[in-house]
Parts: sequence; structure tokens; C-alpha cells
Amino acid sequence: MIQIRLIIPMTLFSAILLSCGPSEKSASDSMTETAETTSEPTLELLWETPDVFITNESVHYEPSNGQLYVANIEGEPAGKDGVGSISILSKTGEIIDQEWVTGLNAPKGMAVMDGKLYVTDVDALVEIDLASGDILNTYEVEGAQFLNDADSDGQRVYFSDMRANKILYLENGDIHTFAENQPNINGLRVGADKTLYGLDAEGLKKYNKDGSFSMINSGVTGGDGLIVIDSDTFLASRWKGEIYLIQEGKETLLLDTSGDESNTADIGFIPEDNIVVVPTFFKNKVAAYQLTY
Repeated sequence: MIQIRLIIPMTLFSAILLSCGPSEKSASDSMTETAETTSEPTLELLWETPDVFITNESVHYEPSNGQLYVANIEGEPAGKDGVGSISILSKTGEIIDQEWVTGLNAPKGMAVMDGKLYVTDVDALVEIDLASGDILNTYEVEGAQFLNDADSDGQRVYFSDMRANKILYLENGDIHTFAENQPNINGLRVGADKTLYGLDAEGLKKYNKDGSFSMINSGVTGGDGLIVIDSDTFLASRWKGEIYLIQEGKETLLLDTSGDESNTADIGFIPEDNIVVVPTFFKNKVAAYQLTY
């Protein structure tokens, strides 16, 4: 964390001037004070769970009930072995239900629409009742290779196929292709204005309604999790252990846990508290960090 240093000589000098009589701050004085009190963006660890969430790949914060949903692969990332699960945590990291949904294969990205949780699961999109945890539908995706992240704009559930380089969507029970030739497309997030954003091997992209796109940032390539704070501010993770803040197209590295071999997969975000929630994959923990920016 950046520590702010007080410059004692300037402070003493200002005090002497004030003791001699009324004075006004000059423009240079104001600029100096601003520089001294402005801190760089940071992530500070708040809590972490025990290491019981086996290869947890994704965390989704659900504002409708204030809970965190954790997707646990448990087996192989592309394995159809029926050992995957979804757990529920409180906002402060307490385990509410470790085995809320079981019998999945390798669950990854999650999105909620109309009271249902949609989860990508290797080559299918699974629909789960948010109230009961019952699996309602499984949408098999023809030609799917490696389904990954998901998000919703309230009408569609968008999801990525990383190995097929596609973005697809579910609407009215049918699967459609939204964009093709998106190399290693992974993280997806819908902004407040229903604009879709994505992370792939080329960087951070903003998509138009027809699937065309414009580049926002080409520095954070091969990203995993994506959070949209506003139309100019984003968080992006790389699986190996990096989280970046992207503001006005420029990236700042906030966290690097790769030296501890702690991954930063498909991150979640609690917007009312500015808390980033990190699935650590092979570390089998969920960790939460306070974002200051």
C-alpha cells in the first residue's frame, strides 16, 4: 500500500506564515497539497476462506439476496465427470452452503436473469432456480469446445466459448451466435447501459449490438475475469495471479499473487462496498480485497 508522507518543512513554514497574519494559499501550495494527499489505487486483503473450495473458478455476487456464489470445478477443467459444484458464501466470507448444487461437470461463469442462475458447464449452459437450487434446464450448445464466462443484460444470457473464439447468447430458450473470431475470448460483463464488454487475447473490447467491437485497452491481453465499474473504469484479472484497474484505456497493476502461486480467476465484485472477490483456483480459497481508487 502507498503511504502518504507529510513534508515537515513545508508544514512548519505554513504555520509560521499563519502566525504572522492572514494569508491566502497560492496555486502552487494547493497543487503541492493535492499531490501529497492523493494515493494510488490499491487492493487490500479483507478476508479469505479455508481451502475447501476445490479449484474454484468463478465468483458471482448476487445483489438481490446479498450472497456470493462460487463455482467449483473439482475435477478437470474440461472434464465431464459430474463432480463440479456451486457453493454459497455471505458477503463477509462465511460458508452458507458448501454443496448448494452438485453433480455439475466443470462449472465456470455465472449470470442471473429472472430469478435463475445460469452456469457454463463445458459444453452446456445450466439453468438453476435461484430460490431452491434445483436444476431446471440444461441447454446443450452444438459444437461447443470450452464454455467459460457469462453475464446477462436482462433479456439475454451472453457466454463465451474460449476455444471456439465465439460469444454466444441464450434468448427465449434458443442459443445464438453473437460474435465470432474473438481469439481466446473469456471474460464477459454487461455494463449499466446494457453494453457488452469482453476480454480476449487482443485485450479489452466494447461490443456493438451487431457483434462488432472497438478496442478499449490492448495491454491486458489473455484476461480472465472482468468487472465494469463505469463506462471508463474496469477491473480485469489474469488467471496466473494479476488484477488490473483499467481507467480511460490505461491499465494499472493492483495485485500480483503469482509469486505465491495463488490464481486470480473469474473475479466477482460487491459494488456497494467496493470489494473484489477472488477465486484462487488451485489454492482452493476465496479471498476478498478492499478496492481503493
